Amino acid sequence: MEFSNREGEDTNKRLPTKLYTVDLVRIVPLAEESLGVRSMCFYVETEDVKILLDAGVSLAPRRFGKPPHPLEFKALRACRRRILRYAEKAEIVTVSHYHLDHYTPPFKSWFEWCDEEAFSTIYGGKVVLIKDFRRDVNLNQMKRGYVFHKKVKEIASKVVVVDGKDVEEGGTLIKFSGPLPHGAEGSALGWVLCVSIWDGKGKLIYAPDVQGPASEKALNFILNERPQLVIIGGPPTYLEGFKVGGTTLSSAFSNLAKLAYEVDKIIIGHHLLRDPFWKFRLRGINVDKLLTAATFLGISDNLLEAHRSELYRELPPGKEYERWFKLPKEKRESPPPLDG
Repeated sequence: MEFSNREGEDTNKRLPTKLYTVDLVRIVPLAEESLGVRSMCFYVETEDVKILLDAGVSLAPRRFGKPPHPLEFKALRACRRRILRYAEKAEIVTVSHYHLDHYTPPFKSWFEWCDEEAFSTIYGGKVVLIKDFRRDVNLNQMKRGYVFHKKVKEIASKVVVVDGKDVEEGGTLIKFSGPLPHGAEGSALGWVLCVSIWDGKGKLIYAPDVQGPASEKALNFILNERPQLVIIGGPPTYLEGFKVGGTTLSSAFSNLAKLAYEVDKIIIGHHLLRDPFWKFRLRGINVDKLLTAATFLGISDNLLEAHRSELYRELPPGKEYERWFKLPKEKRESPPPLDG
């Protein structure tokens, strides 16, 4: 399958303007680690339907012992604005699982740059296809999913639990996996849904937070679908020796190598790109088949979280910014001072 690009109608000059196609499927990365934030939000459009995948974006409250740098908040703000703009086009919005970088919560938070208005813009009047928050979910995500479902059903045109289900829109088939491990089998982080989108000619797989994939079950789902393009969250090497063992990472990279052998192109990112040395971890894998969301857009990677320490050292924030972080959470009514 051939990949091509063409100029889009994006009027926001601060953001990339290229849109990419795989046959009839049109793909736009909206927010991702290579774009400076925690996210795997993509917009996908076929002749039949417009889909917003995992409309969440977030920043790590602490990394390397430091809060987000002002440049991270600027990237967060830009990505949130882009998500809101494409939400106005979308007819379907998906939620693969209930981590805050994968859905927009119905409350105000500067670390997600969201509020009730953003929640309403993204999900209001849309068909919202969600992971079941009652089964195959850990306790924390069950609580978040319950609150999300309670609020979203008040504004969405329809809310459907889609674990293991197919959705047809004209000539486009949207196929959801059953619950797959958030990483390795038995992960305490719970389960996620992958989605296959087929327009009758080209097929892509969106595989968030499968971490490699670390699970054989996730690998088999992807390979059995025989996609031309896979959008996948890579192994969380930044957690090695802390929350993730070397055996798990070895399996994840082995499975990634198998994907790179079978699939035409892979957009890889998310957890892997939180490691400043992520490229060195790809030895033995056919990197010619790998792209980041940024390089897919034709721009340079902007790995802000991975380089948070260097940002603080080379571009130290001002006193007003530091004072904002010292405020109690309930007193942070205004956003952090970014433009002064």
